Amino acid sequence: MSKKAVPSADPKDEAACASAGSPAAAPINALLPNEGKIELHRKMVRIRRFEERSLRAYQSKKIGGFLHLYIGQEAVAVGCCSLMGPNDHVITAYRDHAHAIAVGMDTKALMAELYGKITGCSKGKGGSMHYFAPSLNYWGGHGIVGGQIPLGTGLAYAVKYRKLKGAAMAFMGDGAVNQGAVHEAYNLAALWNLPVVFVVENNGYSMGTSQDRSSAGPGLAQRAEAYGMNWGTCFGHDVYEVRATMDKFLTLAREKNLPSVVEIDTYRYRGHSVADPDKTYRTREEIEDYRRTKDPIQVFQAALLAEGVLTEALAEQINAEAVAEAELAAEFAEASPFPSVDDIQKDVYWEVDNPSQRTSQGRLFFD
Repeated sequence: MSKKAVPSADPKDEAACASAGSPAAAPINALLPNEGKIELHRKMVRIRRFEERSLRAYQSKKIGGFLHLYIGQEAVAVGCCSLMGPNDHVITAYRDHAHAIAVGMDTKALMAELYGKITGCSKGKGGSMHYFAPSLNYWGGHGIVGGQIPLGTGLAYAVKYRKLKGAAMAFMGDGAVNQGAVHEAYNLAALWNLPVVFVVENNGYSMGTSQDRSSAGPGLAQRAEAYGMNWGTCFGHDVYEVRATMDKFLTLAREKNLPSVVEIDTYRYRGHSVADPDKTYRTREEIEDYRRTKDPIQVFQAALLAEGVLTEALAEQINAEAVAEAELAAEFAEASPFPSVDDIQKDVYWEVDNPSQRTSQGRLFFD
């Protein structure tokens, strides 16, 4: 499915190496209370049920445009975002629903955005690819492949400029790593020692093209060596492993203003988007093998059951609540109004939305 790479072995990059032993025993996970572990599981289940409900809405022609589902990758977004501190920021690409839920956005506003309703998180103007929540340090949701990576580097610059102890996580897919803007961002992050972790969510396919056919070299994270950056890899179906790995690189960013590239090996069950039939470039057996052996929700649920943290009854309750939440979100979206014609000229120019403070002259919109 994808090339594998060994984390950098340079002595100065010890922090880039995966922790020895079980990821569950890593300090960041060992210190996690039972309630925190259950919350990680709950968020992954909530994400999947939201995605499944949005798929049904799309198939019912309630949602227009694109819909990029995250089903199968839940442990990545939840594991990474669970490590966020008050000065940490997240920015991602168009497969952005999971990150939005992981940082705490309201699923009603998220579903309404998919429906194009005024109650959506972007007032119905952004749709699936453009979720935003500045108050939660969540900066989207971007449709241009790799276009969010320079912006994530800018977030890290702002953190450092303001002398804050924080970091930016800039997520991208494996297809984005070959974009020129990504390498320009790598260069500036390394040159200016910016507190950014570039997270490559490697689900094996750039739309319908496998990584083996699209990207040269032994691994995607290893490209960081060309810029003198730390790098590492981990498996994305184990939320414990995601947290243990990302904690090291976020600590490097926060404590030493050192940028890194982390490649997280994951997998999506659905096509690149719902419009992608996904019947030509991979086999059903490949999908089912991952579902059977590495489903992130099932892997973590089994781990929590073995630890005695979770019970079968609680697991069923969490699932039922997630289904109900997703259904409530869909009902909210259905009942919400569409934007008015006048709304098309709002949120475009600051002076239009703040007329009392306008200083420019002339027309801002033309018929």
